[in-house]
Amino acid sequence: MSNEIRVFIADDHPVFLRGLRMIIESERSLKIVGEAAAGDLALERIVALKPDVAVLDVNMPEMNGFELARALRTGLPETKVIFLTMHDEEATLNTALDLGVRGYILKDSAIAEIVNAIKQVARGRDFITPKLSGFLVARCRAARDAGGAEFERLTAAERKILRLIADHKTTREIAAELFVSPRTVDRHRYNICHKLGLRGINSLVIFAIENKSKIS
Repeated sequence: MSNEIRVFIADDHPVFLRGLRMIIESERSLKIVGEAAAGDLALERIVALKPDVAVLDVNMPEMNGFELARALRTGLPETKVIFLTMHDEEATLNTALDLGVRGYILKDSAIAEIVNAIKQVARGRDFITPKLSGFLVARCRAARDAGGAEFERLTAAERKILRLIADHKTTREIAAELFVSPRTVDRHRYNICHKLGLRGINSLVIFAIENKSKIS
């Protein structure tokens, strides 16, 4: 079916991996296209299969989730990454968001939350488990403090994308409106974050919304 969300899963615990497969396959709109128990093998298969979403553990042999997310951001940005992990530390969450990870959920999350996260991320939105929402406060403050002279460094194209982000447009919606590829939009997002000193896509969204009236 053309509307199916193609999902790849990677975890080095076979029992958990099998359970995750059962959860995802129970949802008719989701389809498992591949799996792996090691990071290097996951990268190889993800590049070949080009899934819509890759659900990854952080701790994996050969190549960890951070290294894998970094490689995918560079080589296959169309595939959105979700971390499904036991790590509930603020530092781990921040590192993941800095690498462009679009979803972050814990392994003790409810089944419905895992399924919802995959669907939301596939639509181009971000999903952070509510259990860690308190850690986003510092990132929100950083977003509010960003701007000033750096804001003037944005190109016309970057300002246009920032306005659309402020209007809650997804990457795909922005790409369609500007007649560019989603990959181009993602590249602009990262450039904007770099120029404004923002850490991760979530901070960019917050900044865009709070500074909407200033974006010309």
